[in-house]
Amino acid sequence: MTFISSVISERFSTKHIKLSACAVLGAAVLSGCATSVPLPTLGDEQHVAVHAVTAQGVGAQIGTISLRDSAAGLIISTSLSQLPAGPHGFHIHENASCKPAEKDGKMGAALAAGGHYNPNQAPNHGTQLTGHLGDLPLLNVEADGTARVTAIAPRLTLADVQNRAIMIHAGSDNYSDSPKALGGGGDRIACGVIQ
Repeated sequence: MTFISSVISERFSTKHIKLSACAVLGAAVLSGCATSVPLPTLGDEQHVAVHAVTAQGVGAQIGTISLRDSAAGLIISTSLSQLPAGPHGFHIHENASCKPAEKDGKMGAALAAGGHYNPNQAPNHGTQLTGHLGDLPLLNVEADGTARVTAIAPRLTLADVQNRAIMIHAGSDNYSDSPKALGGGGDRIACGVIQ
């Protein structure tokens, strides 16, 4: 037995050596992970109150949507309830209003929000990658009426959506203008004003 091994055997048990080896290996693995995967930096977060809307006006609050910038685009996190189950059209609209307005002689829910946010004048409705800047991924609502979803709008920033509205439609969205315009999402059922 060498001098070093005899000192080690006197001072440390096998249990201590194994624990030390695990700690060294664990630290090496963790430090390797920390340097190989940079964490994205996140900007300020803004919370938007979302309300049920009808042709008669703005109703009760049904939850919140959080918005924040990231290197990948605008991160949109929902915490909503009291919605019909299934997929729903989800968009940023031009105006910072959820009030009803008249169209073709009839009052409509949240029509004061205007159309989809489309500053680049994209000719067609489409996905969050190809259509209007306000086109967002579908909002999928659970059977219990809740939607706790995180989505990314890669072409948007928080500054882009200031003084606009975020809208949830009654129906799904096929990301096309055919067979119905604007994806066929139908009536506006929930809305929040982004300050």
